[in-house]
Amino acid sequence: MGPLTRSADRAICFYQRRISPRKGWSCAHRVAHGGASCSQAVRELVIERGVLRSVPSTVARFFACYQAAALLMAADVQGVCCCGGIPIPFRFGGGRRR
Repeated sequence: MGPLTRSADRAICFYQRRISPRKGWSCAHRVAHGGASCSQAVRELVIERGVLRSVPSTVARFFACYQAAALLMAADVQGVCCCGGIPIPFRFGGGRRR
């Protein structure tokens, strides 16, 4: 692992341990589709491919997360219950009136 990859890995690890738990929401891609969060997926890409080779896949992942967030907002999802690794979206109350 080169110095750039090592630095990127440390930065992502710092984000995962110190910043992400305090931001107040979860990765939309993980909530909508299950699996790894974007930070974990990108960290794995960086370790596997290096920083520069992981850029296209990272951009694609962030775009997929953006689409998942739009999907969840359209569905008026307010929370997720994980049952055996399967994310199940739910709402409290009546939701929005249409």
